[in-house]
Amino acid sequence: MVKVKGLPVEWGMCSRTVFLGQVPLALSYWNNTIAIGSKVRDIIIINGVTGSQLAALSGHTGWVRSLTFSSDGVSLASGSEDCTVKLWDVQTGGVVKTFFGHTNWVHSVSISADYTRIASGSRDETIHLWDIQTGECHCVIKQQHSVYQVCFSPKDPQYLLSVSGKRVWQWDINGHQIPPTYDGSCVTFSPDGTQFALCNRTVVTVQNSDSRAVVAEFHAFNSNTYHCCFSPDSRLVAVTAGYNAYVWDITSSDPHLIETFIGHTGDITSLAFTSPSSLISTSHDKLVKFWQIGGSSTDPAATDPKFIPSTSASIESVSLQARDGIAISSDSAGVVKTWDIVTGLYKTSFQTPAKGYCWRDAQLIDGRLILVWLQDKKLYVWDAGKDELLQTLDVSESGCPRISGDGSKIFWLGDELIQAWSMWTWEHVGEVQVERGWGLDYLQVDSSRIWVWLKDSSTQGWDFGVLGSSPVPLSNPSIERPCLDLIPNLWKIKDTVTGRNIFQLSGGYANVNAAQWDGWYLVVGYQSGEVLILDFHFMHPK
Repeated sequence: MVKVKGLPVEWGMCSRTVFLGQVPLALSYWNNTIAIGSKVRDIIIINGVTGSQLAALSGHTGWVRSLTFSSDGVSLASGSEDCTVKLWDVQTGGVVKTFFGHTNWVHSVSISADYTRIASGSRDETIHLWDIQTGECHCVIKQQHSVYQVCFSPKDPQYLLSVSGKRVWQWDINGHQIPPTYDGSCVTFSPDGTQFALCNRTVVTVQNSDSRAVVAEFHAFNSNTYHCCFSPDSRLVAVTAGYNAYVWDITSSDPHLIETFIGHTGDITSLAFTSPSSLISTSHDKLVKFWQIGGSSTDPAATDPKFIPSTSASIESVSLQARDGIAISSDSAGVVKTWDIVTGLYKTSFQTPAKGYCWRDAQLIDGRLILVWLQDKKLYVWDAGKDELLQTLDVSESGCPRISGDGSKIFWLGDELIQAWSMWTWEHVGEVQVERGWGLDYLQVDSSRIWVWLKDSSTQGWDFGVLGSSPVPLSNPSIERPCLDLIPNLWKIKDTVTGRNIFQLSGGYANVNAAQWDGWYLVVGYQSGEVLILDFHFMHPK
């Protein structure tokens, strides 16, 4: 933990990550349903608990810049670069109405609390107020600059705010301006409408909606803030600054920073609370990240918004067991953790002797968490639950250990030799001579089959699970293995069928040796101690 301007800062935990495959531009959340607008024109609906895609709403012909749910979650309004506003039925995914009238991009939309009007702000320098029942434009408010944000008060449906020309304006529903105006590039109401937060460069001011009295004010580091939101209980305010997000407690006269979220590799495009202790964020890195407040580590966070922290407890290995719903990580401090791959939340941890940099692997086998690591030409097999050494196996040189996907064997790969032992009996069950320069396929997890790759990225595999025979070569390893591949040294994940690069790990910050892929999920370990779980179910349409 470090101090920033005298305030304690903790580095928050990313509990789950979903890869969109597209740049998100807008985000809205309601009761475990996430709506995301993007550059591909469709609106993606995601389950806020599992991160799985529920639907794609098609109809816009331009990028979707803004989204907002109605207060009951039944409807969703969207604004697009096609100059239209659409109202959607969330249950059916159908368009209820399309509102025409803007002559340039629609940057922002808001639905009144009484569900009678939609406000839309546009690049055409106007605010349109639409009658939901008739679809007609009730009022046009002209401004002198593009309108980047509009929002109705949740408390008073006759009152709204807008952002235009780096100023925040106040209006009634008849288009009459309510003084004063404020300096600011972003504004948002608290859920009950009693307060609103203004972002003006590095300063965030929270004011009472009725008296306009300043409730709280704080400096959000040395970077402009473009997004902010209140927690459901209005006790916290989250703001973004470049790649990072920060959460402030505003319940006292002295607001204080309680959480710092670091992990995106592109500017954050939107942020929303999903509960009083959790948030979601979208970014130009094409990721949706789920963050847990209070689930932080003691790793130091820097004041530079683009700083990527480093710790002595980097993730050295990960394994993925989708059948058990978990991922397992082992860090350089010897701590082995299990993670829920659906929620992304940490479940259990075990201290082991496997400290420092060493090749290792872990797996849950028959309810027992087993860790194997290589040190001084010996393979150590450790029962983490019982905290005891099960076996020591001699090998001829340094190399890489791996527990087979079905938990029945331990593999070891040296420069020219693959060996396998039976789990529990420790009987040597087979070996294969390979050419120098080969290496384990770190992404592969599948029964008793193992793959290796050549420097030219070609692969060869063997099945060690055929009873009564030596390891059997796989006839077509490029087809039988999953369709993703990790490109060494470039930290890219490639679709081997289309050749398309579909995900970019964040350079040296990611440990490319600590990654596994099972055809549905990808889990990657980071030098920061973070475990990234990516859900690729979108690649497998039903």
